[in-house]
Amino acid sequence: MHLLRGWAARTLLGIGLAGVSAAQALAADYDGSPQVAEFVEEMTRDYGFASEQLLGLFAEVERKQAILDAISRPAEKVKPWKDYRPIFITDARIARGVDFWRQHQAALDKAEAEYGVPAQFIVAIIGVETFYGGNTGSWRVMDALSTLAFDYPPRAPFFRKELREFLMLTREEQVDPISLKGSYAGAMGLPQFMPSSFRAYAVDFDGDGHINIWNNPTDAIGSVASYFKRHGWQAGGQVASRVQAGGARIDEGLTQGLDPVKTVAELRELGWQAEDALADELPVTAFRLEGAEGDEYWFGLPNFYTITRYNRSVMYAMAVNQLAELLVDARGQR
Repeated sequence: MHLLRGWAARTLLGIGLAGVSAAQALAADYDGSPQVAEFVEEMTRDYGFASEQLLGLFAEVERKQAILDAISRPAEKVKPWKDYRPIFITDARIARGVDFWRQHQAALDKAEAEYGVPAQFIVAIIGVETFYGGNTGSWRVMDALSTLAFDYPPRAPFFRKELREFLMLTREEQVDPISLKGSYAGAMGLPQFMPSSFRAYAVDFDGDGHINIWNNPTDAIGSVASYFKRHGWQAGGQVASRVQAGGARIDEGLTQGLDPVKTVAELRELGWQAEDALADELPVTAFRLEGAEGDEYWFGLPNFYTITRYNRSVMYAMAVNQLAELLVDARGQR
């Protein structure tokens, strides 16, 4: 991150600022856009930005049709667990995860001590999201968020909010907004935080005065742990429990959505019997997966629900959990 070439540097160097009129400053992609003008006015009025500075910034922003094509593309058919799991549970991802754990042992130990989140789950999140930083996205975040904020009406309010959050975080961290890259939807860094999540949960875990989740694994590790803690992670708690299910009423126990709505005792009455000893009054998420060897029945426990706050998907949370378990096993073998 170009920490010394942020907003202050842009002001000092006069990049797109002094003597530039509004008409000249707006890029051709957004020249005359009332949405951009309205957004600049809002940021100036409500958040203390200089309009000339923002206009100079938008002069460098490019509308990306490829992003609009990608986000508008019909969603792929949801893969069954037997096909989804092999995407994330691979020998390469396990081996690289063990290396990442070893290289950043001190930061992971500190994160567990401060937030109660075991190392294997932090490593697994970063492994699933970006292959430990190997694929953090190649789109300029400013281009991605602007394109979606101003040219994708179905979710324009969401991305406009994220664009606002992005500009505020780059000002706070004194980073050049144009320099940062991420996914086509604006997710950033090793843990793929959206700007609003960055501002709410990311932490300066190495104490250098800046939060850098793009190429500082220590800050990324602390930020994932912070996110989990703030979303209810229970130190020492399990994530999921295998269930033996049978009888005519088992489908009545399946959770619709992700929120835990039935207790272990209520589900037992419907034919769900956990393999682990769980408190009768514990609310759980109950789900069935189409595994390689047939249907699998599981309870998602409170920490499972926390993982789904990161990505609202049962299979995502299961992939993180199982990768975490395999990382522990692989470290033991070494």
